[in-house]
Amino acid sequence: MSISVIIAISVLWIVVICLGITVFALARQIGILYERIAPMGALMLDDGPKVGDQAPSFDLATLGGERIKIGSPSTHGELVFFLSPTCPVCKKLIPILRSMRDKEKQWLKVILASDGDELRQKKFYEATKLQDFPYVLSNDLGMAFKVAKLPYAVLLDEAGIVRGKGLINNREQLESLLTAKELAVESIQQYLHTS
Repeated sequence: MSISVIIAISVLWIVVICLGITVFALARQIGILYERIAPMGALMLDDGPKVGDQAPSFDLATLGGERIKIGSPSTHGELVFFLSPTCPVCKKLIPILRSMRDKEKQWLKVILASDGDELRQKKFYEATKLQDFPYVLSNDLGMAFKVAKLPYAVLLDEAGIVRGKGLINNREQLESLLTAKELAVESIQQYLHTS
C-alpha cells in the first residue's frame, strides 16, 4: 500500500472517532436539557388557602338557576376554574375542561367561576354554550382564593381540602393539578425537586 492511502485511511479513522465522541456528547447534552425542562405544572401563587388547608365554604347560585356548594364535604372532588369573557386563554381551555370533566366524572365536578357584570357573563355563558357546567358569579369566591390572574384553577378533594391550585395556560398545567393530587404533593415542581 502506498503511503498516501495509509494516511487517508488514518485521517478517516480519526474523523470517525471524533464524530463518535461528538454524537456521545450531544446525546448527553440532550439528556441534561430534558431534565432541566421537565414538565411545567400550574404556576402556584403564594396567596390564598395553601395546599392541604380546608377551603372556604360557599353556597352559591349558578347562572342556570341551581344552587351549588363549593368547599363543603361531598361525594365528588371539585375543580373550580376561574375565567373571564375577555380572557382568550380561558376560551381556549373550555374544550379541554369539557374533556377533563367527561373523563374524570366519577370523582370530579368542574365548576366555572367568575365575577363582574351579570348581563355580560350571561351573554358569554350562552354564546359559548356553557350550560353543561355549573357557572357561578361571586366576588367573594375569587377573593377567598386570592385569584389575581386568569385563568386560575383550584382543585378540592371530597373533604373540601385544597389539593392543587395555580395559574393555568394549557392542558398540561391543568392536568398537573390532578397529577399533584394523585402523587400527594403540592405541585409538580415540588415533586420534581424532591425526586
